[in-house]
Amino acid sequence: MENTIIRLFPEGQREFWRQTAACQQEIQEIRLRAGKPVMIYMGGRELFLNRQGFFSDSPQEAARVTAEELEGLLGHICHYSLYAYEDELRQGFITVKGGHRVGVAGQAVPESGGGLRTIKNIAFMNVRVSHEVKGAANAVIPRMYGADGLKNALILSPPGCGKTTLLRDLIRQISDGNPYGAGLTVGVVDERCELAGSFCGVPQNDLGMRTDVLSACPKATGMLLLLRSMSPRVIAIDELGSREELEQLKSAAACGCRILATAHGESAEDLERRFGIESRELKRLFDLTVLLGKKEGRCVVRQYLERDNKETAGGDGEC
Repeated sequence: MENTIIRLFPEGQREFWRQTAACQQEIQEIRLRAGKPVMIYMGGRELFLNRQGFFSDSPQEAARVTAEELEGLLGHICHYSLYAYEDELRQGFITVKGGHRVGVAGQAVPESGGGLRTIKNIAFMNVRVSHEVKGAANAVIPRMYGADGLKNALILSPPGCGKTTLLRDLIRQISDGNPYGAGLTVGVVDERCELAGSFCGVPQNDLGMRTDVLSACPKATGMLLLLRSMSPRVIAIDELGSREELEQLKSAAACGCRILATAHGESAEDLERRFGIESRELKRLFDLTVLLGKKEGRCVVRQYLERDNKETAGGDGEC
């Protein structure tokens, strides 16, 4: 597999980052803050990088990055054309080759009308390393199908419990076909470029051979566009977050599309409180709710909730 982490950094810095890049498959995040210790999140642990680029438990021994180094790193990531990446910077992140997402923070520059024009004087960067885990949905995929075919499903999870990884692999298996159902055309609205990890419009992750992706587009708008242009049998979105998005999902379902979505929360009640809707409305929309959690540091399925109120334990199956 190509090491896409090492290429994030300018040539003169790559020796320092070599050990980190070698652990690409295990690393979740690289945190860089001007004047602060370089931090790595890997295997559920918080580590530091010392001045030689080796992992350390000591913040006192940690290397520190300067604002000038962050400016140079951002320039390298943007191919020294910040103007070309202005739209992405306005959203607070840049997606790079390999599907990794580089989040940025600093001084916001507002528009006169109240929007955000860009972010400048970047002093904080967070590299979220993309992990494509084929087979992550193996334990869940049998529950996704019923007598009428694919179910409308919601994956509900606290942060960091693998909901995006699970959704990504569900999309791939539903698109390619699996022992429980033939392959279906899937339309994915990838607003934050995390599912497909698109770079210049080309997905870096495998979402299946029958999947069409609309990247960096608001979910509510994107669902409508895909329904009009690509005739999907399934619509998939990550991080359902507004009433408008929920209404558009309902419209897609009314058009005969199957729907897949994720949302933050630890229970169905969390989602109901967020949207201020009755539980019966959710039950009409989703045939299946998959509740995720963690056990001994592992991401697991805690519970399956069927539309008919049947509740079954997840069996702590990894996802």
